[in-house]
Amino acid sequence: MTIKPLAYAIIAASMLTACGTAPVQQNKPNPTDPIVYTEPDLSPPFYALNPFNYNLPPVFELELKKAAAQPVSKLEVADPNNPDKKLVLDTNKLIIPTVNNSQRTMKYAVLAGSNEIDITAIDDFLQMVEGKARHYPPQFTDRQERRGFETKLKEVSAELDTLAAKDNASFDILIRAFKASVMGRNLDLGSSYTTKSLNYAQRILKINKNDPEANLWFGFSLSEGGGQKEAIPYLDKAMKADVQEAYLSTVNNFLGLEQKKNAIQTLKNYKVKYPEEAEVADRLIQEIEKQGRYNVWQVLKNPALSK
Repeated sequence: MTIKPLAYAIIAASMLTACGTAPVQQNKPNPTDPIVYTEPDLSPPFYALNPFNYNLPPVFELELKKAAAQPVSKLEVADPNNPDKKLVLDTNKLIIPTVNNSQRTMKYAVLAGSNEIDITAIDDFLQMVEGKARHYPPQFTDRQERRGFETKLKEVSAELDTLAAKDNASFDILIRAFKASVMGRNLDLGSSYTTKSLNYAQRILKINKNDPEANLWFGFSLSEGGGQKEAIPYLDKAMKADVQEAYLSTVNNFLGLEQKKNAIQTLKNYKVKYPEEAEVADRLIQEIEKQGRYNVWQVLKNPALSK
């Protein structure tokens, strides 16, 4: 049985409680019954899980739906835990190439082939981290939850780094390694994550300088790291590619440059393009005009600040 990192604290707490409690004779569980640990529910994401369009489900979930809709080519393989037994793989996974591919390429199959990787679990985890740590500072309300994310992110980032170390690493591998390193930096896991994120961004944009997601992430990571002037062309390119979150990242960037008029104009443009976000835009405009707070994400975290 594999216990996920986020469950460690709950398990430890339950064991400590059991040690300090007198034994109960009634309703004693059968010693042969299996012990089942239930991982605690994650707190809600702070950032929208689909930065391209806040009204759409996360990209990961959209890919899962596509995978489920595709025909399944069942495959019988040896059980890695018992070579004498066979396993039947009958669920499509998300498969990407690891090398020699400069475009986004996702296929759906029950098993990865040569120079491919089943990226399903990694994408699932990266999506969860994005909901808390896409921007700086990260937004966690539970210390143990954050520690669980930090531990797992180190593992995932190391795995992606190994794949990305190849000169011919695929675009799909590089973009994931880049995102993991940005979030590692945001979680203060060490200066190496900042260095890695810059290197990955340069490699990615050399392959495809117009990729909307790469420009968004490179733009706001530069901005939040103090490179507001350098961030402008990348955020602008992401806005022109209709990436919704590029607008708020651009507002944040203008505030860092103390260009309040540009920040307010960007929010007015945001209202026109995304009328459902009018309340958010108006609240941010009011905050900028009255108090000039410099971080959009902090204002959104604390609505009372603008009252």
